[in-house]
Amino acid sequence: MDMTDSELHEITREASQVIRALLEQTELREHSVLVVGCSSSEILGGHIGKIGSMEVADAVYLGIAPVLQEKGIDLAAQCCEHLNRAVIVERACALRNGYEIVSVCPWPHAGGSWATTCWQHFEDPVAVEEVRADAGIDIGDTLIGMHLKRVAVPVRLRISQIGAAHVVCAKTRPRLWGGERAHYTAFEGGQA
Repeated sequence: MDMTDSELHEITREASQVIRALLEQTELREHSVLVVGCSSSEILGGHIGKIGSMEVADAVYLGIAPVLQEKGIDLAAQCCEHLNRAVIVERACALRNGYEIVSVCPWPHAGGSWATTCWQHFEDPVAVEEVRADAGIDIGDTLIGMHLKRVAVPVRLRISQIGAAHVVCAKTRPRLWGGERAHYTAFEGGQA
């Protein structure tokens, strides 16, 4: 499906709005990891994995990547199910976080247009088995939850679609241990 330059520009604008709105509601630091799952098929109004578009994926990338680069946040691009939802990151991100690198290179029919686009744009891309991201954007119900840290919190944005795709965002927080409602056992000698 061919899109006009105007339609692609609109996708870039919407993706930029989403990432900026998410970052306004999170406190991500430099080198935080933000995972993005993106179905270009869903953006086009089709079913996930059926009518992927490199042009659409590139338009999303152009809306998201510059904002993350400006903030020093690491982009993690989720692959499709044919690559077991592996994630494409910069090698430096993988090494910094101790992610397990796997030997695969995405392409549009195994990995998807989004992961392939990121692979092509990244300086030194690698595929990793999984990440534990600090926040995420799910464009087109791609199921990014497996790549978020353990306590994910939904982030509600005014924009809930990019093209025809449903958009869900999340941030994470540390697990709460204790607090005013917690009960503690008594320790003999006053030590744990």
